Amino acid sequence: MRLLGGGSAYEAYLAFDEITLAPVVVKIVRPDQVEDPSSLRGLDREVRALARANHPVVVRGLRHQLDGDRPHVVLENIDGPRLSSLIRRTGRLSEQQYLPLAIDLASALHYFRHVDVCHLDIKPSNVIMGAPARLIDLSVARPGERAARLEVPIGTDFYMAPEQCLPGDGPGARGLPGHASDVWGLGATLFHAVAGYRPFDEGDADAADPGVRFPQLVDEPYTLPAGVPAAVAEVLHATLQPDPADRPEPRDVADALEPVLAAQPAARLTFKVNGGR
Repeated sequence: MRLLGGGSAYEAYLAFDEITLAPVVVKIVRPDQVEDPSSLRGLDREVRALARANHPVVVRGLRHQLDGDRPHVVLENIDGPRLSSLIRRTGRLSEQQYLPLAIDLASALHYFRHVDVCHLDIKPSNVIMGAPARLIDLSVARPGERAARLEVPIGTDFYMAPEQCLPGDGPGARGLPGHASDVWGLGATLFHAVAGYRPFDEGDADAADPGVRFPQLVDEPYTLPAGVPAAVAEVLHATLQPDPADRPEPRDVADALEPVLAAQPAARLTFKVNGGR
């Protein structure tokens, strides 16, 4: 039906599926990447992660084909704006928007620990807003043991935990990527939603100095706008602790924010998309 977007290895289309008789999203390997082992491994990782991450706040994989002329995965179509688009259009979110979002995403990360999935790329463009919100794009996801073996940065620079920026246990490394890295990604994503700006400056992607490429390695996060509830500010700063061991677990994030949400006049917000709810 139309091209939704894509990157260097994949492109995504909105398509009408003759098997389910419904709109779906098809993530397909680009023609010039079908012989590339890395691209094919990424698609296989996503299929495996989707099979484990069967949660209401995670996009569902419907079926896949990992060989042939155009390897692809068929995903459910989620009707709603990306968080990144919403922030770009309207600026910072209201408490009625970001509190349910935070609790939804924390519930998914809590489940990921039970089924041993590390997403490693939580960011506003990988969140579809709604009730509940939905996490998408598990192309770099992997089990905790494999995440801990990473030797190069994996994820998106703005939202990567320090241990993703400099992974490993050698000199200068910041620790082993894992489930706590997703808590950092959650915190950086929520900070952007709450404040309307990222917690750290944009780095230079071509810089040889890690501190220049990744300001989160050397800088403190920006100050939140006035009026952000103290409980929210405390949670956000806790999720952005440099040491993975100092970050809260996802369940702690949800437990801290549930009372703030309960005090709101409207505990849930629906988004109108194409005239619907």
